[in-house]
Amino acid sequence: MKEFPVDSIRAQFPSLGVTDGERTRTYLDNPAGTQVPQRVSDAIARFFKTSNANLGGYFSTSIAAGDVMFSALRALAVFVGASSEREIVVGPSMTSLTYTFSRSLGRMFGRGDELIVTRMDHDGNISPWLAMAQERGAVVRWLPFDQDTWRIEPEALDAVLSDRTRLLALNYASNLTGSINDVRALSAKARQAGALVYVDAVQYAPHRLIDAPSLGCDFLTCSAYKFYGPHLGVLWGREDVLHELYAYKVRPLTDTLPERFEVGTPQLELLAAATATIEHFEWIGNLFGSGADRRARIAMAFDALCAWESELARRLIDGLTALPGVTIRGISDAAQLHLRVPTVSFTHSSCPSAEIARRLAGLGIFVWSGHNYALEIARSLALDEEDGVVRIGLAQYNTPQEIDKTISALSALLAPHSEHHAVSARQAEGSLSTN
Repeated sequence: MKEFPVDSIRAQFPSLGVTDGERTRTYLDNPAGTQVPQRVSDAIARFFKTSNANLGGYFSTSIAAGDVMFSALRALAVFVGASSEREIVVGPSMTSLTYTFSRSLGRMFGRGDELIVTRMDHDGNISPWLAMAQERGAVVRWLPFDQDTWRIEPEALDAVLSDRTRLLALNYASNLTGSINDVRALSAKARQAGALVYVDAVQYAPHRLIDAPSLGCDFLTCSAYKFYGPHLGVLWGREDVLHELYAYKVRPLTDTLPERFEVGTPQLELLAAATATIEHFEWIGNLFGSGADRRARIAMAFDALCAWESELARRLIDGLTALPGVTIRGISDAAQLHLRVPTVSFTHSSCPSAEIARRLAGLGIFVWSGHNYALEIARSLALDEEDGVVRIGLAQYNTPQEIDKTISALSALLAPHSEHHAVSARQAEGSLSTN
């Protein structure tokens, strides 16, 4: 395989060269939002310069704005493997889309009907369903994740499915542990029981190729700003389901797809940026060969990205594992790294997560701390909900040197805590031997 061209990729991201005084920035905060290539910023500026109008007019800027919208829908359809842009709905965020569709789907629920949410999801794929269940008198069933495999196992789903189950909401990959669920197997079980399946693929989309129709789910959501694009949420839905679903819309809108789910004027400048985002993946694919079409180029990009990011994740996990007092909250076995995305969370036995994140920020290393909206994971692991974990998220532009810099920084800042922990352990052993 061709050597990964990380320098060429980094050159596409102007923010990587920004410094805070003389201090460089190391962006490891990627699970909450990535940096964007120059072409994405350029697309926004170009829209405002050449195509800034509302839709539906006979004049050139309005026609150009329409082209921008449909080009974005087509590009996003290719990105998730959809058969048509009619299966794509765009909104402000994954959470806002989920609230919108939970309301529409709620009209199909009666009192006593059941829906399943997981203990592994971001709250954006939990709270909308809890609110809908409360409004409709539906019953909520909770699906746990296995704390040995860090995934949702099919047997656990069997235990909560029933003939009253109408919906399963689950994630493709966790935004805290990084674990990847077997969505295809879980969807098959849910659909066999007669339930619809709603998948949050926000953490999966930046790292692996999505083929939504092949998963057996009915809806799949992701966020463009998590895969190097603008602040937009994207939803794929099966066309037949979208046609049947009630749409909350203004009266002048037609019932055609996806217009019937577009509430108000689209964020056209961000749609222009979304197209540029997909073109960035195509550009990466072209570095590794000449794909026959857009989908093939995107697939080639993800093959290369997955290999690169997996190697970075292995380097990070190996470094963290060697630090005294550190516990990785997720898959750490090198043989199982294909079952996770490169989002790695950890806790320390005596140093709060917030303190670690704050001190790393002072060194120009950007990471997250807290529950990261994965409240149920924090609760399942009996973590302090507010302090939570330290979360490090790798992206296509990160380097081995940045990983080594981060591990060295952690080793230095955690050393006093590790020495204190060692003294406490020796004192405890001495007390036991005396008794």
